[in-house]
Amino acid sequence: MAQEQLTQKAERVGIYPGTFDPITLGHADIIRRGAKLVDRLIIGVTTNPSKNPLFTPDERIAMVEREAAVLGLDNVQVVGFNALLMKFAEKQGANIIIRGLRAVADFEYEYQMAGMNQQLNAGIETVFLMADVSLQPIASKLVKEIALFGGSISKFVSPAVRADVLARIDEVGRMGED
Repeated sequence: MAQEQLTQKAERVGIYPGTFDPITLGHADIIRRGAKLVDRLIIGVTTNPSKNPLFTPDERIAMVEREAAVLGLDNVQVVGFNALLMKFAEKQGANIIIRGLRAVADFEYEYQMAGMNQQLNAGIETVFLMADVSLQPIASKLVKEIALFGGSISKFVSPAVRADVLARIDEVGRMGED
């Protein structure tokens, strides 16, 4: 029995954290690819008031759940959190943090965060995934800005997310000249 326990592999649990305001095709790409690297992927939907969220935490969680379901991955779950990432990861039993990178600027920030997180818990590794080349320019902040000024966001988000964003823009009002 002890030999069986030694040969059993520990479950790899990954956390893919973000605000997902809104979830983009770039996020979906990282979710799809990240899910292949772990036994269980937890998409951690967090709050970040400095990002001027368009959607509430509950709305973002529901949006991410819907988009994750479309991917058809059976090892993905969505969990909201409002805590230090490493504390959330520990609570979830995670041993991997998955982060998506788009550009050099992302790397500098993410590298610093990975170093800080390692200081908090050296047992949790950070893995960086480069966004697909066609998706690298996509950022939630830019998607919101384009939509607020009446531009098309259909190349950056799924049709369902596009509808969510446009409905919210109708509520808050467009900006700029018509």
